[in-house]
Amino acid sequence: RVGKPIIEMKLPISAQLFLAEYWQQKPLYLPQAIPGFRSPITPDELAGFALDADIESRLIWQDKGIWGQADGPFTDTSFQRQDLWTLLVQQMDRWHPAIHQLRLRLSFLPNWRFDDVMVSYAVEGAGVGPHFDRYDVFLLQGLGQREWRLGPVCDDDTPQLGGNGLNLIPEFEPEATFLLNPGDALYVPPGIAHWGIARSANMTFSVGLRAPPIAA
Repeated sequence: RVGKPIIEMKLPISAQLFLAEYWQQKPLYLPQAIPGFRSPITPDELAGFALDADIESRLIWQDKGIWGQADGPFTDTSFQRQDLWTLLVQQMDRWHPAIHQLRLRLSFLPNWRFDDVMVSYAVEGAGVGPHFDRYDVFLLQGLGQREWRLGPVCDDDTPQLGGNGLNLIPEFEPEATFLLNPGDALYVPPGIAHWGIARSANMTFSVGLRAPPIAA
């Protein structure tokens, strides 16, 4: 029995132009990168994965301006909260076939670069705060709306707000802002400051790719 063909993530430009001018250089907004895409799992199902001790998960919250985080595994009562909270579950491509297929939708990139697909659920108004990553990521919206604010290029000299185990940076003036709906995606290269804020209860699929090591 032949399964459905994998539909590639649709770029607004050619793959050649993306690799030449955007890849590891600057962000790119991909409206309806996967037309009609909807989250293959529900928030309750994602929470169920976070109860498993073999699956890496985190809760990040903000309460009256104070940030905090905790590592899983969690219990059902962990999600009965009144603050602004986000659940993040790593390597969901290992545990869910439909999420694994997201890796196959980026065939214009070498397969060895793929790291994992992290899935996050956030209540309205929540997020993980302003930060930057050291890897490439495609942020695909699967449920609800999330606003992404992009800022300046960061590096090891960028001030970071220590405490509570979070590597946040100070709030920045956005250089660009995008509101993602289901099926939309945003490519963010390493070092670009970004800050996602849930405009409704939502789920985001973060397809992470390894950046090449920097030679000494």
